[in-house]
Amino acid sequence: MTRINASLSGEFLLGGEISVHRLGFGAMRLTGPGVWGEPEDREEALRVLRRLPEIGVNFIDTADSYGPFVSEDLIAEALAPYRGLTIATKGGLVRPGRTEGQWPQVGDPNYLGQAVRLSLRRLKVERIDLW
Repeated sequence: MTRINASLSGEFLLGGEISVHRLGFGAMRLTGPGVWGEPEDREEALRVLRRLPEIGVNFIDTADSYGPFVSEDLIAEALAPYRGLTIATKGGLVRPGRTEGQWPQVGDPNYLGQAVRLSLRRLKVERIDLW
């Protein structure tokens, strides 16, 4: 059986400093249907996340609006502290409801500052390497 190894995809630098494998993981679909709420099988979502370092994935992309907040919470539960992992997150899009196509933008600096602080708390980190 062939062993999956994301490191074989090559590497690139984020900001000229942080080396990540080209094959990363997008965490949007860890949440419930319509990118809303808890996943249908929470334990399976956690198992998927815990498997990522085993297969060489060292970059995970998420957002505070996935769930909302569910994706960041799952990532922290499964993987914090993030040894050898880079977790990127984003903010500024909000979810007014379950409808998948609704992602209003909020660019107010006060809101964005709050979004960063809350992502820091949810992800259980002192610094977000890519926001």
